[in-house]
Amino acid sequence: MFDLKWIRENPDAFDRAMRRRGLEPQSATVLDLDARRREAQTQLQEMQSRRNAASKEIGQKKQAGDDAGAEALKQEVSQLKQSLSETEERERQLARELEEVLSGLPNAPADDVPDGEDESANVVVRSWGDTDRFGFTPRQHFELGESLAMMDFEDAAKLAGSRFVVLRGGLARLHRAIAQFMIDVHVTENGYEEVVPPFLVNSKTLYGTGQLPKFGEDLFQTTEGYWLIPTAEVPLANLAADKILHAEDLPQRYTALTPCFRAEAGAAGKDTRGMLRQHQFEKVELVSVTHPDRSWDELERMTGCAEDILQRLEIPYRVVALSAGDMGFAARKTYDIEVWLPGQELYREISSCSNCGPFQALRMQARFRAAGEKATAPVHTLNGSGVAVGRALIAVVENHQQADGSIAVPAALRPYMGGAEVISPDG
Repeated sequence: MFDLKWIRENPDAFDRAMRRRGLEPQSATVLDLDARRREAQTQLQEMQSRRNAASKEIGQKKQAGDDAGAEALKQEVSQLKQSLSETEERERQLARELEEVLSGLPNAPADDVPDGEDESANVVVRSWGDTDRFGFTPRQHFELGESLAMMDFEDAAKLAGSRFVVLRGGLARLHRAIAQFMIDVHVTENGYEEVVPPFLVNSKTLYGTGQLPKFGEDLFQTTEGYWLIPTAEVPLANLAADKILHAEDLPQRYTALTPCFRAEAGAAGKDTRGMLRQHQFEKVELVSVTHPDRSWDELERMTGCAEDILQRLEIPYRVVALSAGDMGFAARKTYDIEVWLPGQELYREISSCSNCGPFQALRMQARFRAAGEKATAPVHTLNGSGVAVGRALIAVVENHQQADGSIAVPAALRPYMGGAEVISPDG
């Protein structure tokens, strides 16, 4: 959401930001609705003031014996009540229209975000690790998983349908080990508070982080009206909703290991083989609620936390700055971390770390107050994957595969695997 005052004072900058997002200029529409709503509010105040004054005058007229004057004032008050009702409805309708327009507009890109319509304009910032370390032709994760009899898509399809998997044995334990390793590092070393949030949330919560109303088709909803979370960002960021935080208590950093549920409505035909794009997966999420002066430093810190996980897992990766046209709806700036998958000979995204600035805070009414000050201001929110568990499993399996089809267990995970160094068909 945008600050209307900022749009009134910076209409050209607002339009430039929307153009960078691939949209037509929006300031004329927004400011017209805003002006008509404020005009209606002014009329309401004037009519309410006149109604109150006229009501007092009625008694004065009666005391003075001016029955005709009192009756005329009664008729005026009656007409004012009707006009007030009509104007109040007009003001509410204009407010709804204004909110509908604003809630559908993406966040303004930061100045240093690359211009471009899609991922072709993304810029590689840095890379880590050796992508050419095999003396044999590496296989894809699903080929390895199926040959180990530990990755079952047929039973998953029988149980639920497409875009699900059943993990067994060593790969099931490896999946759990990756999740536990990541959450331990973020809590004990990186200073994030571990949270177990609800996995079902209401519409207001999804509105706060920007998934609703625009992206409802990407979500799963229950018959009772709850929504399954697409990411733990949704409940974690909303911990600050409708609160005034103390500036000295910022930043607040949260992490959670949760299942995530996505309808993948726009992914028909994409990544239909394997575990890359599923309806259900687990992710370790990182969320920061910060002071506006420190949010850019926090973005670099958060990205570094996710990178450290991949380095400890010995997985080659690169960090990419997303273009304005490729960023998520709520982001001002995003770094994607992409892991190298030797079976595909491609980099694939495993984490997105984004600074949303005040965009989500304005939707959530999340504010802070400096010590000794009366005024409040929106906090800045950030989110990132630290990282997606299923995709980390894919990356470990492909990057640590051996010529005989077994999987070497990275040293960082062995304490979580009972000391096991290899996952092989014999278990």
